[in-house]
Amino acid sequence: MAVLDVQDVRRGVAPAGLPVKKLLVTGLSGFVGTSLRGYLTGNEASLGMALCETADDYDLRDGDAVARVVRQHSPDAVIHLAAQSHVVASMEDPATTLQVNTVGTANLLKALGDNGFSGRLLYVSSADIYGSVDEAHLPVTEMQHPAPRNPYAVSKVAAELLCLQAARATGLQAVIARPFNHTGPGQRPEFAISGFAKDAVSIAIGRQPARLLVGDLDVTRDYLDVRDVVDAYFKLLAKGVTGEIYNVCSGHEQRLGDMLDIVLECAGVKAEIIRDPGRMRPVEQRRMCGGNRKLMETTGWMPRHSLQQTVQQLVDYWTRKLRRR
Repeated sequence: MAVLDVQDVRRGVAPAGLPVKKLLVTGLSGFVGTSLRGYLTGNEASLGMALCETADDYDLRDGDAVARVVRQHSPDAVIHLAAQSHVVASMEDPATTLQVNTVGTANLLKALGDNGFSGRLLYVSSADIYGSVDEAHLPVTEMQHPAPRNPYAVSKVAAELLCLQAARATGLQAVIARPFNHTGPGQRPEFAISGFAKDAVSIAIGRQPARLLVGDLDVTRDYLDVRDVVDAYFKLLAKGVTGEIYNVCSGHEQRLGDMLDIVLECAGVKAEIIRDPGRMRPVEQRRMCGGNRKLMETTGWMPRHSLQQTVQQLVDYWTRKLRRR
């Protein structure tokens, strides 16, 4: 078997019979996109993919701008990451969330169709679409009907349906990923674990008192390291079945308060924990855990990073970032 050279891949050159695929990733400058770029950089030769470098300022809501990007690069594969992903923000401004997540997906699908795209599209949805799930039905499988509880989840369900409709109507090779909670270096502090890490490091370096305001610590969530999530995306891009939906999750539930304990341990601090009613969500899923059997059996994927490793790297990230200020 011929072996691809990394530099050849970056130039779009490959031995006969091993064509390099041009990969377009929306949302490349975001948290997951940054991790995806790092993953691809370390695996270009084995994946046989070259990243389409795009301007970060094009807006998915602008159909003409999306069409220009697709025409310019004529990708062989697409991972659609870009989204307004913050639940609270979606409640404050539902229209913008729907425009970015749903209309933006419609614009991308139209641009790909108009450009004669014949490759594979991985649409990154969210496990938030499952909504309120009875504890008797945990772990949640892909057979669970969506029951969105916020505009973000609504926008994701609608975008999923657009992708699946395109698969049925045009033969688009669309695969849907539903990631559960994931974290890692670079995640915004609006998300719980990253916010805990930022506060813990601020305490450690003397930037704030040893006191943390928190919401409900008794809820459970299914957490993964973002690198394991990205690995699952590439495996689904290669081996996922067109028109199918796959949970991306650990298969284990973790109490949020236990995650906070890990953060404090990694940061080497103790803190007074104060429950803030203002941080309680009005509609909250008490327990959540996903089933990953379908993903594992289809692709051979397995998570490789422990939560302790993930949290330590997140704490190290915030330590570097805050000490530079």
